[in-house]
Amino acid sequence: MESWPWPSGGAWLLVAARALLQLLRADLRLGRPLLAALALLAALDWLCQRLLPPLAALAVLAATGWIVLSRLARPQRLPVATRAVLITGCDSGFGNATAKKLDAMGFTVLATVLDLNSPGALELRACCSSRLKLLQMDLTKPADISRVLEFTKVHTASTGLWGLVNNAGQNIFVADAELCPVATFRTCMEVNFFGALEMTKGLLPLLRRSSGRIVTVSSPAGDMPFPCLAAYGTSKAALALLMGNFSCELLPWGVKVSIIQPACFKTESVKDVHQWEERKQQLLATLPQELLQAHGEDYIEHLNGQFLHSLSQALPDLSPVVDAITDALLAAQPRRYYPGHGLGLILHPLLPARGSAAAFPAVLLHQSLCAKSTTGWPAWPYLCRDIAQDQGPRRILLPLPSEQVTCRAAPAEEVPCALAPPPGILTPRSALEPGPKDPTPCTADATGQAW
Repeated sequence: MESWPWPSGGAWLLVAARALLQLLRADLRLGRPLLAALALLAALDWLCQRLLPPLAALAVLAATGWIVLSRLARPQRLPVATRAVLITGCDSGFGNATAKKLDAMGFTVLATVLDLNSPGALELRACCSSRLKLLQMDLTKPADISRVLEFTKVHTASTGLWGLVNNAGQNIFVADAELCPVATFRTCMEVNFFGALEMTKGLLPLLRRSSGRIVTVSSPAGDMPFPCLAAYGTSKAALALLMGNFSCELLPWGVKVSIIQPACFKTESVKDVHQWEERKQQLLATLPQELLQAHGEDYIEHLNGQFLHSLSQALPDLSPVVDAITDALLAAQPRRYYPGHGLGLILHPLLPARGSAAAFPAVLLHQSLCAKSTTGWPAWPYLCRDIAQDQGPRRILLPLPSEQVTCRAAPAEEVPCALAPPPGILTPRSALEPGPKDPTPCTADATGQAW
């Protein structure tokens, strides 16, 4: 009896049958992940046929295909029914888009806004159903929070409250920790941390009763040190840790807690370049003279330039974040979500502390490094240090990617600046001023030539 020319054909029939069944039940989406999985299975098939006996190859391929299709299947979701959800920060951005989607799905949505007459609030009032209720709330005002909590308890008395989405947040200044006024830290903590804490604690009796969901929009800046986001990142780190505590403490009641850590998306605050320019000028006007001299105005300008450059790369489509929030509310087993281009951020906790602190800010801001040449010091637009001879941690001021620098140790010698992978993080110019033994740095003329 002749052997079957394609020993793994049985495994492929099993995989194809399951994939077709999942597609018919809408548990599987025909897209790149499925095509990539099939390509990997084909490569595994080729490998197994050369290394394993026919029956073993068939078993390995069938088991792998079954597991892969199980992982690609859409997670089981709970029905919307008459579930009620409260969302903070719905004036614009993620909160506004999420409120519209949940209302269209049939949720009863309680959407808080800072201003009932803001464009986002008026848009929600015009395009959403009568189930959506707009509530004015400033998270820095206890009276506003108490009023919203009381309204929620009364309005959900019959249906119960299924979910709380802590979305409201604020970032004020683009600056290092030393440059940020202490009042900025307090304001960020008041909105990003204490506001979410008060809302969560105030609604816990309702959420325990319904075994509901708490979904919190945090930030990668709360997981790692981001340049120029000291106050914002500190508040988000505290928020993430708080939600981790709630996640453990609320398990006996069946309340599930999820954290959303989105990449950079084009929300209204991100697109408002004029707002960031005004805040930069406000920071420069209020900085003590000693700090301004130590860091240099050019350093603050550079930080803002790098920050705005990173914002220009923001993703315009907010749907990945909205989908993550929706999944956290309805999935049978919600998890931690990283919508957007954020795969590398998931690996951050696995990296050594010093390596991640040095590498991530530079990678995320797409900076390039001007390194010291052998015969002269580049001095335009910023000073650079010798990487090879430094011992211990280094702090380097990095030029924008488009900047090209030419240095001259003397009028007769022209030395181009070398570009190398960034090993350090941003630093003020004064910290890198050459000491007595360092070569005298060049100065620059208006054409960008350094002498």
